[in-house]
Amino acid sequence: MPPSERLQPLADWPRAARQKLKGVFTDIDDTLTTDGAITPDALQALHNLRAAGLAIVPITGRPIGWSLPFASAWPVDAIVAENGSAALQCVKGQVHKLYQFDAATRAVHWERMQTVASHILQVVPEARLATDSIGRETDIAIDHSEHHTLSSAQIQQVVELMQAQGMQATVSSIHINGWFGQHDKLSGARWWVRSQWGRDLDQELDAWVYVGDSTNDQLMFEHFPHSMGVANIARFLPELKHPPRYITSRERGAGFAEVAQAILQARG
Repeated sequence: MPPSERLQPLADWPRAARQKLKGVFTDIDDTLTTDGAITPDALQALHNLRAAGLAIVPITGRPIGWSLPFASAWPVDAIVAENGSAALQCVKGQVHKLYQFDAATRAVHWERMQTVASHILQVVPEARLATDSIGRETDIAIDHSEHHTLSSAQIQQVVELMQAQGMQATVSSIHINGWFGQHDKLSGARWWVRSQWGRDLDQELDAWVYVGDSTNDQLMFEHFPHSMGVANIARFLPELKHPPRYITSRERGAGFAEVAQAILQARG
C-alpha cells in the first residue's frame, strides 16, 4: 500500500489517546517554522501546550549554535539539536549545553567530518555547506533546499559519499546531515528522557506525540504510535518507508498548531 494511503486525517486521532499524553516531541524546520521563522500560531501553540502541563522537546538537525536563542525564547523544556547528539536547556535564564559524547570523542569526530566535507565539495561541485555550519559541533550539513538547490540525484550522491566514509546520513526538508556515531533523533529523545527525568521512553511511547515533515523523521514516525505529519510532508511521501500515522490539513507551523489544538480540545 502506498504511504499516502496509510495516512489517517488528524480528526481520526482517538480522543482517549490525546487525553493521556505527557508530552510532545517535534521537528523544527517546516514543522514548527514556516519560511524559516516560527509563526505566531505555532508559538502560541507551544505556550498553550506548556500551560496545559505537557513537556515539549523540539528535536532537530539544526546546529546547537543556531538553536541557542530559541532554547531561551520558546516555552520548551529543551531543544535536542544536531540529530540527537546535543541538547540545550534554559534554567533560570541561563542556557546550558549538554552532550551525549565526551569532548575527546567530539574532537576526533570533528576532524574527520571536516575531511569528509571537503571531499564532498570537491566531488559534487554544485554542493554547498549549509549557511548555519558555523554553529555546528557534531555534524556537517549540505544545503539542498534552504538557500541552494540540489537535484534528487545530487542529494543521493552526497548521502552515499557520507555513508562511504562511515557516517550516518539523513535528509531533512532543507539539508543533508552527516555525522559519526550511532545517535539519531530517537536515541536523542531516549537520552533526554533518561538523563533528565530518569525514565525509560520506550516504556511510555504511548504518552508522547511526535510531529515532523520529512525523511529524517521517519525513525520517529516508526516508533511513536502517535506520529503526526504536517501537510507539507506530501513532498516526501514517495520516499518514506515509515510514514506518520496521521496528517494535518495545514502545512508547517499552521499544521503544528492544528496538532496542539487537537490535544488541548481533548483535555478541556
